Amino acid sequence: MNYLASKTKAPRNELDSYIGGRVKSRRTFLGISQEKLGHCLGVTFQQIQKYEKGINRISASTLYGIANVLAVDFSYFTDGYCGAGSLNESGTPIYEVNDDKKKETSELLRTYYKVNDPAVRKKILELVKTISSISKNKTSPRSETELLQ
Repeated sequence: MNYLASKTKAPRNELDSYIGGRVKSRRTFLGISQEKLGHCLGVTFQQIQKYEKGINRISASTLYGIANVLAVDFSYFTDGYCGAGSLNESGTPIYEVNDDKKKETSELLRTYYKVNDPAVRKKILELVKTISSISKNKTSPRSETELLQ
């Protein structure tokens, strides 16, 4: 066997990268550190980094453990995977948006779910939808009282 051939890296697998991205998204959404997730699984935070980047493949049993820690169904990690072409040129899954927007979205969702009253959450959702539609249609903004009703 050629020594150099054994030292070359295999190309990253699309599905491994996609699953790793889903692990990272869910972990950060819940505010769990790589170190804490690793501790729960009995691996180092470096191993979690490799899983999330798709460098190391996650075994089915480890993925099952991750699903339990992150409180999702096993299928969560493959939901939305569309096969070939789901990675951009840099090897990043297409579903990911820039890091600033991901952090902002995660923070918004965490804060939203801290509101215990379902009626209040519904009003918040309606408010955001109204603001979005105003922004999208570039119409003149309504008064604050109209938005909250």
